[in-house]
Amino acid sequence: MTVTLRVVLDQLVASTSRDLAEASASLAEALVATAPRGCDVAAIVPSPGIPEEHAIAGLTSETRLAVRRRELAASWQLGVAPGIGKGLIHSPTALAPLVRHDRVNETHQIVVTLWDLRAWETPDELPKAEVLAARALLSRVGKHADAVIVPTHAMAERLAEVAKSKLVKKVRVIGGAPAEGLRVPSDAVGRLRALDLPSTFVALAGGSCPSDALQSAFAAVVASGWEGDVVVLDVPEGDEPAVADVASAAGLAEGRLHARGSLDRWDRAAVLSHAAAFVASCARADWPWRAVDALAVGVPIAAVDAPVLREVLADAAAFAPADQLGDALARALGEDADRLRVLAGDRAKGFAWGASADRVWALHAEL
Repeated sequence: MTVTLRVVLDQLVASTSRDLAEASASLAEALVATAPRGCDVAAIVPSPGIPEEHAIAGLTSETRLAVRRRELAASWQLGVAPGIGKGLIHSPTALAPLVRHDRVNETHQIVVTLWDLRAWETPDELPKAEVLAARALLSRVGKHADAVIVPTHAMAERLAEVAKSKLVKKVRVIGGAPAEGLRVPSDAVGRLRALDLPSTFVALAGGSCPSDALQSAFAAVVASGWEGDVVVLDVPEGDEPAVADVASAAGLAEGRLHARGSLDRWDRAAVLSHAAAFVASCARADWPWRAVDALAVGVPIAAVDAPVLREVLADAAAFAPADQLGDALARALGEDADRLRVLAGDRAKGFAWGASADRVWALHAEL
């Protein structure tokens, strides 16, 4: 008898985050590639289904629900999940058909994934409706999920501080990875030109919200003595003027800042490959997507000394407290640059979706 693992792939139909969409696709591809004998992988998706350009090769079927993603999210957050059926269900995000079920007698499992805890760590930076929805969803996760995946032990510890003990007992740590196939494209120079970016710069990521800590990152650039350009990735749409104000307040000269929004994996790799260094300034418990991308393309990294970044980057970064990040950046740009490039490449080998998929299969077997 074939055992089917059905993966919730709503992010491939109507993405709320490029990172979540890439993670969902990368994990689904890896699950297909690593499926044990007698197992296969299918999808659960909202209407109108996965578009052809995002299709995952090897999926055996697609449970296409009658509602679109927005309505699906609303109903699942309330515990209404008709038409799902029984079996093994895995969600690469927190959104899943979390309903009462009997894992032992019905062979029905539900596993979800948390990538950040912003609704608890920085609720003032999010819309109130988003905070309430995230907290309500975590309550359902605690009641009905059979396991909860987080990408780092540091995040698991942080989750233990904000969640009930019943949920904490369900936590498993399975790391993320760069988007599958992330590498420096052959047309990197052309992509940089199309994005109207200089040929070398220091790279940052985030927006103007305080927890992204761009103030510390810009201050570090100034303190390090770097006199070239600065590129900021993942700037939310419309937030560019606020980011420019933060840069100016930190002492960055006008004309040196280049703010860009969310880029696809090839543009990100092209941009990061031309960075003299990457500054990881955010100390939240989030999975550090851009820092892991920087590892993958071998960029020297200067990072604030925070638990998640320590765990993920290990010795492949120059660490310092937020108020001394300039010293770390100076080392990453100077005496430690070559060493950090080599260590970044070595550290990147520890993050692969194939290894994560193996652990997901093992988790479902354990349950």
